[in-house]
Amino acid sequence: MTRTAAQPRTGRVRLVMLLGPAFVAAIAYVDPGNVAANLTAGARFGYMLVWVLVAANAMAVLVQYLSAKLGVVTGRSLPEVLGERLPRPARLAYWAQAEVVAAATDLAEVIGGAIALNLLFGVPLVLGGVITGVVSLLVLAVQQRRGQRAFEGVVTSMLAVLTVGFCAGLFFSPPDPAAMLAGLVPRLQGADSVLLAASMLGATVMPHAIYLHSSLARDHLHAPSTSVPRILRATRVDVVLALILAGSVNIAMLLLAAANLAGREGTDTIEGAHAAIAGTLGPVVGVLFAVGLLASGLASTSVGAYAGAEIMSGLLRVRVSLLTRRLVTLLPAIVLLMTGISPTWLLVVSQVVLSFGIPFAMIPLVRLTRDRELLGEHRNALTTQVLAWVVAGVIVALNVTLLWLTLTG
Repeated sequence: MTRTAAQPRTGRVRLVMLLGPAFVAAIAYVDPGNVAANLTAGARFGYMLVWVLVAANAMAVLVQYLSAKLGVVTGRSLPEVLGERLPRPARLAYWAQAEVVAAATDLAEVIGGAIALNLLFGVPLVLGGVITGVVSLLVLAVQQRRGQRAFEGVVTSMLAVLTVGFCAGLFFSPPDPAAMLAGLVPRLQGADSVLLAASMLGATVMPHAIYLHSSLARDHLHAPSTSVPRILRATRVDVVLALILAGSVNIAMLLLAAANLAGREGTDTIEGAHAAIAGTLGPVVGVLFAVGLLASGLASTSVGAYAGAEIMSGLLRVRVSLLTRRLVTLLPAIVLLMTGISPTWLLVVSQVVLSFGIPFAMIPLVRLTRDRELLGEHRNALTTQVLAWVVAGVIVALNVTLLWLTLTG
């Protein structure tokens, strides 16, 4: 009897031990680019674009599971599989676009950390960007010296901090339930709403998270084939829990902006939104929001640098130290901060760039996870494959529409 009762507990302990990779990848879904896109959407369009976040998060669950499954079953990351299959010219071209996406990712994360330090301590933006980069190096040093488990623990702790920081305001100013439900009805209103929808999608289904998750799952979860079904079940739990959390934080940010910032002057920047939140809900909520933004920037820039290193290693078969890579990718963000261009505008544009990079990560992922030779019995079922192609088609269609509206004004 005791033994029978102990077996379920043992199974639950083993399940918990398998959780983690999706929570690291989920940091990419709540980075400073999300903050800019979600606050701007809520301030300008109220609750209208809630449906975009719900749809994007549903897409993300499928995409991240497929990425993790590839790593678990094959023991290789998506960049590694592509690096093995693509000829050299195609590998170089593919790596180039992936690096552009990585640069856009890093731009958003460093700028977000810089803004947070400015809001909390009055640190100049350029110096704040440098501090954000240095702290991210310390976080990456944890991964190099103490292993992936310790790194996952640090990043997950930051995820908890930013969750409290971004959601606290809703307890002081709850959203309108009727308007929130109305926001679940899909609709757009002009080119600006399409731009924001693409930005929100780019900030939610992020290319570097697709590349990285396969690597994290490979290192954390890969096991002999007899264990793969059990590990895949744990992976589904990991992905669903992590993205429910990340999706809830994103929706909370939009609802906070819709309830408190809609129609108010000066809320088209993170700084202005922070001032309005602090003025409306009190300085404590303002500080919590800034702390959440800082945790978001520090965690996401560390995860972004990790992803960039995995992309380069898999596609070019060149392993560069995380320190070197961190310094190189930090420079463009610092230079842009020095130009005086609106940091919030740079954040939104970076998310649009990410949106254009999604098909390059997702289309190969969908094709590879249906490959019988590669995944065998664990390849995508027909229903999963159809859903995955629908998601890819929606993303590509939205980007084409965005490009057309931008060019035609």
